[in-house]
Amino acid sequence: MVTDAVLNHAGREWGWVALRGVVAVLFGLMAVLMPGITLSALVLVWGAFALADGIFALIAGWRIRDQDKPLWPLILVGLTGIAAGIATFAWPGLTALVLLYIIAFWAVIGGVFQIAAAIRFRKDIENEWLHGLSGALSIVFGALLLFQPGAGALALVWVIGVYAVLFGVLLLALALRLKNHAATPA
Repeated sequence: MVTDAVLNHAGREWGWVALRGVVAVLFGLMAVLMPGITLSALVLVWGAFALADGIFALIAGWRIRDQDKPLWPLILVGLTGIAAGIATFAWPGLTALVLLYIIAFWAVIGGVFQIAAAIRFRKDIENEWLHGLSGALSIVFGALLLFQPGAGALALVWVIGVYAVLFGVLLLALALRLKNHAATPA
């Protein structure tokens, strides 16, 4: 069970969760509305998205404390995103297939930790299922990329864009729940 202190911290730090959601929605909309984007541009834009998401998750995980310790699932999601973003910038000439696998594993690993966080919050916040649903969406997205790697670049851009928009909307909904929890007197 999550302590009141963790929920209070999470409620005060809802803005970091919201910022992750906004970045994801903006990235997703760009990918959907500009599907003709070149693969090299997609690689760089995705690297920036993964890096920004990782940084914001890391900040949130560090600031949301549980018995004076960082919230480890968010720390791991953050480190995974930062690593994926750095790898993308370090080797921008990666083939589409390698990028696809990086995105797929990032989504699956991040999804597992988001579900872990949702389970942890399940008895303490209302509609924690939003966080669990975003984790499940990440796992399904990652699995689709792993098992259907032959999809064309245009389809990949659209799938990534739709995923990012849905993921961002769910994070924004979670942020509002956290904000409302912080506003509720104990």
